[in-house]
Parts: sequence; structure tokens; C-alpha cells
Amino acid sequence: MTSFRRRVTAAERRARLGSRHLLAASARVKTPQEVTDALIGLHATDPATVFLAAAARMTEPDAATVEGALYEERTLARIRCMRRTMFVIPAHLAPAIQTATGKDTYRDRAAAIDRLHQAAGWDEHRYTAAENAALAVLASRGEVTAAELADAVPALREQIVTFPGKPYESRQRVCATVLGSLAAEGRVRRARPVGNWTSAQFRWALAEPLPALPTAEAKATLARAYLAAFGPVTEADLKWWTGWTLTDTRKAIAATGAEAVDLNEGTGYLLPEGLEPAAEPEPWVALLPGLDPTPMGWRHRDWYLNPDHTSALFDRNGNISPTIWADGHIIGAWAQRPDGSINHHLLTDPGSKARTAIETETARLTTFLGTTRVTPCYRTPLERRLAV
Repeated sequence: MTSFRRRVTAAERRARLGSRHLLAASARVKTPQEVTDALIGLHATDPATVFLAAAARMTEPDAATVEGALYEERTLARIRCMRRTMFVIPAHLAPAIQTATGKDTYRDRAAAIDRLHQAAGWDEHRYTAAENAALAVLASRGEVTAAELADAVPALREQIVTFPGKPYESRQRVCATVLGSLAAEGRVRRARPVGNWTSAQFRWALAEPLPALPTAEAKATLARAYLAAFGPVTEADLKWWTGWTLTDTRKAIAATGAEAVDLNEGTGYLLPEGLEPAAEPEPWVALLPGLDPTPMGWRHRDWYLNPDHTSALFDRNGNISPTIWADGHIIGAWAQRPDGSINHHLLTDPGSKARTAIETETARLTTFLGTTRVTPCYRTPLERRLAV
């Protein structure tokens, strides 16, 4: 007897985006915690993405509210996790996400000691002494910048060459290596930035230790959260999004109890509670920032992005620039000019109602930004032209 597998069309997947990713106006929420819970995490390599991604999904977006969640209530945590990339995630998921994705050979303590031995002649005793001195400074002073920490601990001022022989070879203080390793272990955390919410220079502080979890349990927890937010997904989607091996990906999917469905890309997976067809939301438009978690959430993107538009919206490393969405499709790009105004370019005509909605969303974004100027970390020729 042949079992029936439900087919999920591209149109239904786009309908899910409006509600599950909080992009339809009726789906917007009040707090950044709700936004982050819905999306698992907000890409934070570009600090501005966190605020802009939250603002696009909040009923009354306010940068101070996001800052409060990050630095006062600390219901959100900033850690390096999926694909060794910086994310802001729900604090309650931090133990599972740290365990499931936190292994980073460049920030592993043993590897860090070996690297400093090769580059600067350090041994484990010298590394441990510098590490302990850094922790002591943080314990006594609270939040400090890396520069202030290096001033307080002379050993951390030494410079080494990182990624020697690579196109991105650079020189940096030993302080960066030690802090990176401590952060990967969950012993220190990034605190308030120096400057406003677009700043990429953070202060550092001691962190409360995260509880240890069995790795398989942690990966199943993360896979379930991903399927709830992004499902239906393929194995390739989850493997790419997490940076796991294919074997670990398959084990994690199996542990969630997900059921197979048919997609245009092949076999996809949905949690049992997500099998019901998605209701079509009202027409919606959204202006999303570069590296927003929605366009960066899947390996296969043809169901929401015309492949002919990929080169206009993504840089050569696969980082997406700011985009305009209408009813589950990427239809254009936007950028902020030096005078603060928002300029945009449509890659396809969405119709008069959507064009009017774009103007409404542009005004909403302009109000949120106020006097703040945002330049994406990863830029494309189209975004650069729009920003002039």
C-alpha cells in the first residue's frame, strides 16, 4: 500500500512567510523577543541587521526596545553559532544552539593556543596567564572594550598575523584570539557597543555559564525550531543553514518526528503540527535589511527569488543586500542615501497597490531610522548605486 505524501506548493510556502515570519501587517508583534522566537535568530554580523529585521516585524518599532532586550533584560543573546556566523538568538535557546553549532576550530582553545605558539611562541602557561588576567579585569571592571582590556593586560597587546597567505590575511592583537576562545566557551559575552546600534565595536563582560546539553539533544532542539520557523525545508536547507554534516542533519530531522512532504525541490520536511495548509494572509509588502533571516533561511530559493535577480541582490560570497518583498516574492532592492531618504529599484512590477504599499513601508522605515545612517556590511553594485 502506497502512503500519501502531501504536496506543498511554492504558493503555499510564500503564504506561510507572511504569517510565520511576521511580514504581513496583521502578523506583526510588539517585542523583539517575539520576532527572534519566530525566526530563531537574527543575523548579527552586521549589527544594524538585528534592529532593522526586528523593526520590519514590530507594530511599533523602536531601537531602544531592542537594546533593552539585548543589554538590560538580556532575553536575547549575541553569539557565534550557525555556520560560525554571529546571530542574536532567544536567550532560552542559547544552551542548545551553543552546543549544536558552537564548535569552531578557529576559536577552540587548544587550537588557539597552538596558533599563538606558531605565531608568537606562546605556550599553554603563557596563554592561561593572559586568559586569567583578562577574566580578572572583566570581573573587576564590568564591561570593557577589547582595547581597554589590552591596555590593562600587556600580553594581550602582542600582534600576530591571522590567516597567513590568504587574501584576507591581517594583523591583529592577541586579545582578539583570547576573547574569541572565551566567547566560544560561553565565558564572556558581547555587551553594549561603543556608539549607537549600528556600531560593530562591542564592550565585553563576563557571562553566566550555559548548562551543558547532550549534543544529539541540542541538535534535535535546533532542528525542531528551524522546521517550525522555516518549514517545509529540505535536508540541503538545514545542512546549509546550520553548517552540519549531512549525517548529523538527517539524524536531527529524524529526531524531530518531522514528516516528509513533496516540494518542487524534492523531498521536504514539516513538523506534524505544521502539516495543515497555510491560510493566505492579506497582501503585504516588506523592506528587509541585508542579511535578513528570511532570505538567508534556505539553500533553495527559487520559490521566492527569480534566479535572474540573484546577481543583483547577492554579493559573490552569498550575502544578500537590502530587499523589497511583496506577497512572498523578492521584487526589488533599497538603500539609504546620505540625506537619510530611502531609494529603491524594482526588479519586477508588483502592481499599483503594491507600489503604494512600498511607499507606506518606506515612510515607516524612514521614521524608524530617523537621523541614523546605515550602510550594509556587504554591498552589491545595485545597492551602491541606490545609495548615492
